[in-house]
Amino acid sequence: MATWYRVRNVNEVVCATDTVEVEPNNGTDFTHEELQGYIGGYIEVVYLNNDRMMIVYEEGKLKGLPFNVAATLAYNEGTGRYDDLILGNAIVCNRNQVK
Repeated sequence: MATWYRVRNVNEVVCATDTVEVEPNNGTDFTHEELQGYIGGYIEVVYLNNDRMMIVYEEGKLKGLPFNVAATLAYNEGTGRYDDLILGNAIVCNRNQVK
């Protein structure tokens, strides 16, 4: 099971984050295309502790995507670092779920 941190526009100024549990279509591992669909574009992998990884939109900052509060908190907790912000959608999953 993986967690999808999805950003929704509430209005022109406010965005909200949903967390949705998702599984790969084949039940074991996500394809590159599946991940791009969840993220909305080119993917970047951020390695977290405990054999977990976060998949984010590679160009999220360049495109000025909305701040994802929940994904940023997951990044902070998963890395023990507080030096970055996650913008746009993200997925956190086990490393063995991406091949």
